[in-house]
Amino acid sequence: MTQAAPDMRNSLAASEPGAAPLVHLDIGGMTCAACSARIEKVLSRKPGVLRATVNLPLETAVIQTDGSVSAADIISAVEATGYTASERSTGWQEEKRRQDEADARVRRDERRTLLLLVFSALMSAPMVASMAAAPFGVMLMPPAWAQAVLAGLVQVLVGRRFYVGAFKALAGGGANMDVLVVLGTTAAYGYSLALTVLAWPQEPGHLYFEASSVILTLILFGKLLEMRAKRTTTAAIRALSELKPQVAHKIAGDDIETVPVESLFPGDAILVRPGERVPVDGTVRDGASEVDEALLTGESMPVAKAVGDEVIGGTINGSGALTVEVSAVAGDSKLASIIRLVENAQNSRAPVQKLVDKVSAIFVPVVVLVALATFAGWWFSGAGLDAAIGATVAVLVIACPCALGLATPTALVAGTGAAARAGILIRDIEALETAHSVNTVVFDKTGTLTRGTPAVTDVRSFDGNQNRLLLIAASAQLPSEHPLAGAIVAAARERGLDLSRPANFRAIAGQGIVAEIAGEQVLIGNRRLLETHSIDTFLVQQIFREFEAQGKTCAGIAVAGRAVGVIAMADTLRDETPVALQRLAAMDIETVMLTGDTEAVARAVAAEAGIGRVIAGVAPEGKAETVSELTSAGRTVAMVGDGVNDAPALAAASVGIAMGSGTEVAMETAGITLMRSRPDLVADAIDISRATVRKIRQNLFWAFIYNVVGIPLAALGMLTPALAGAAMALSSVSVVTNAALLRRWRTKEVRK
Repeated sequence: MTQAAPDMRNSLAASEPGAAPLVHLDIGGMTCAACSARIEKVLSRKPGVLRATVNLPLETAVIQTDGSVSAADIISAVEATGYTASERSTGWQEEKRRQDEADARVRRDERRTLLLLVFSALMSAPMVASMAAAPFGVMLMPPAWAQAVLAGLVQVLVGRRFYVGAFKALAGGGANMDVLVVLGTTAAYGYSLALTVLAWPQEPGHLYFEASSVILTLILFGKLLEMRAKRTTTAAIRALSELKPQVAHKIAGDDIETVPVESLFPGDAILVRPGERVPVDGTVRDGASEVDEALLTGESMPVAKAVGDEVIGGTINGSGALTVEVSAVAGDSKLASIIRLVENAQNSRAPVQKLVDKVSAIFVPVVVLVALATFAGWWFSGAGLDAAIGATVAVLVIACPCALGLATPTALVAGTGAAARAGILIRDIEALETAHSVNTVVFDKTGTLTRGTPAVTDVRSFDGNQNRLLLIAASAQLPSEHPLAGAIVAAARERGLDLSRPANFRAIAGQGIVAEIAGEQVLIGNRRLLETHSIDTFLVQQIFREFEAQGKTCAGIAVAGRAVGVIAMADTLRDETPVALQRLAAMDIETVMLTGDTEAVARAVAAEAGIGRVIAGVAPEGKAETVSELTSAGRTVAMVGDGVNDAPALAAASVGIAMGSGTEVAMETAGITLMRSRPDLVADAIDISRATVRKIRQNLFWAFIYNVVGIPLAALGMLTPALAGAAMALSSVSVVTNAALLRRWRTKEVRK
């Protein structure tokens, strides 16, 4: 996975059609879905802009251009609609500074909102207390002029933010939630103030001062809850951003200098002390330790690191000091690429959002028309001005496009963030939305279900001394670079055998090796090598046939002209493979193994893994055809692979899932990348997809039902303006809070 960072970054650019230039902006001043829809509409009409996507929860925008329009021009277009905009920097320090400033701004806004809420509640308290006491025959309502002053302070000081938002929206040619709030509360307060002035010095009839102030108080309370809930849904990006170290200990000759991370270049040597974060991506050149990669890959156990191993910037070093050679820094690091990948997914638009956008775009004008019709209906029915105004204000206040606008993006932000914490990187939202309906998972065998490297499975010594046979075979092959030789050497070292280098080592292509150990000739290889050197292979061939029937590769060993044993090797299953297949079966998902290996090898692996269906002997180009056939048969197919030869099949599948240990091409093609090479994460990826889509559907259902039921009830006079305000505030809060529950999602991995 150490080479994934550059291609993740490239894949991000490639994910946009035509690889057109992108402009990333931070947007300020949005209050509801109508705001984001308005900005998208304005930008999409601008010459040179191919596509614009505005994310309300993240307050960001991604604009795809043809290169003929500058970021400054786009910012001017946004500001002309009444909102603020600034270009997002891509530098490491600048990005950290921007994140810190954004967090500080959010905290300031929360504190300001809290203070305004306390003030508004205190001003509204006398009127609310009198309303609560009235059913008990206690009349505590302040005089009309006192109500006018109290409600007026709330209307001016608390309502200011809504008036400003409404003015900007109308000036930009659109309408948002602020327009509805302003119309409703101004009508209630203005009507009551007019009655008070006209009746002076007498007390007027029924007033709506308490309604206007309570509405603003409740909506402000809802905004505060919404701010805090939004902060939880975007916690994943903040957590990843906070992993970025700012300084590193650079080794310069005999000196160690503490320098900014930005000053490092590939090839520099740095010292990572125990307990410190690894500053940048690199390769261990000296030392040994354990590194905690949990926040980056989801791997809960520390990973042992020794000379030659790769380390990732942002991970936490354990008890040993490491000397690391820098391989990638700043924007090229894996951490930066992961953050971009997650942000790209969170800023992209789900197909289901298109319907919501259409509804949100016409929502406010339709509500205003419904409010006018409500007023006219009550007025001409002879119910009186009080009833007409009360019902109209209730309609204006209860209608809320926010719940609709927040339903999908908040769930997507929370879902992709939860997946990222588990080491599941979702490159685009369509992959997430499609994965929930997957009913067939096709696995490549080598490197996906298996480890991708051979390992010794059997040692058959003719004299019964397995360790001696393994010692001879491993010592003889120490100079060899062949993967099978590496497997035998690794097996010997695992048993703690003391190896010695051979003399007169010679590799024979296609056959094996010849070497001398303690003055005796040692042969290790296939039948042809032994027969060429006149070795009796009768017993060797029997053992070969036994192991080859199990899909294993065999090496015969002869010492001093006599066969002494056979070592069998195979690409062994990953420990998590059987669990992964069991979990998918429990989810009613069919599993298929697709491999270019022979039928015998494939069947042997399938029997051990417990996979449902095997398709063997398939050429690389045939894999995509097989996946397409499954898709054409009505199956929703997820293809899981890690090699270059898997890329066409990954692209042909409904959802492509790349293993983190795989090639750059595979990860560029896939919609989902697993940071850890664990096949059980496939079930987790589908599970988080299902959980996210479930939350989206829940949110949309309640948002639509809320408006479909609430607006008619308000128009029929069955809701007071104050109650309508409370319902409107709670609708957005409930949607965001429901989405935030996705943060509780965890992987279900089982360790052996």
